[in-house]
Amino acid sequence: MNGTKSSAVHGPQATSGLRILTLRVNGSVYRCAAAPQALLLDILREEFRLVGTKRGCDMGTCGCCNVLIDGKAVPSCLVLAFDCEDKEIQTVEGLSLEEDGHLHPLQEAWAHSGGSQCGFCTPGFLMTSKELLACNPNPSREEIERALSGNVCRCTGYQKIVDAVSLAAKNMREWKEGGKQ
Repeated sequence: MNGTKSSAVHGPQATSGLRILTLRVNGSVYRCAAAPQALLLDILREEFRLVGTKRGCDMGTCGCCNVLIDGKAVPSCLVLAFDCEDKEIQTVEGLSLEEDGHLHPLQEAWAHSGGSQCGFCTPGFLMTSKELLACNPNPSREEIERALSGNVCRCTGYQKIVDAVSLAAKNMREWKEGGKQ
């Protein structure tokens, strides 16, 4: 397959009931051997080496591990990898790919607004924000706060994060209105 990325298959394929897992992530096809109970978060980080997605609470309550699955922000710590075989997965690494290698408007706004301090939670916030702006390109501050309520940041007071999403929404609207679709 063209564009296929493969992860090493650890041990004999027949060992321990491992099966071949094929996922489409950030527009590329990835394969590895995995146990049926393997979580998407573990496969992304350990097998595919896409480490932008962070491990936070392992309970789906902090938002650190959010990825987009068919456009919806989902905590990857709660999703079985094999349940994603026929779905499109996007991680934070895939954001800049949409913009021909340039930072995504969300990433630019985050940097401009000082939306992150330690940066640990930033990938999850970015993915949640991307879903919000895809569904609502002109959200109010209240709508942004509501959309991000499932994401936890232990460093900031959230003001700069909300500012960043608001700025990204504004910039994306202006870009689209300028005919640069």
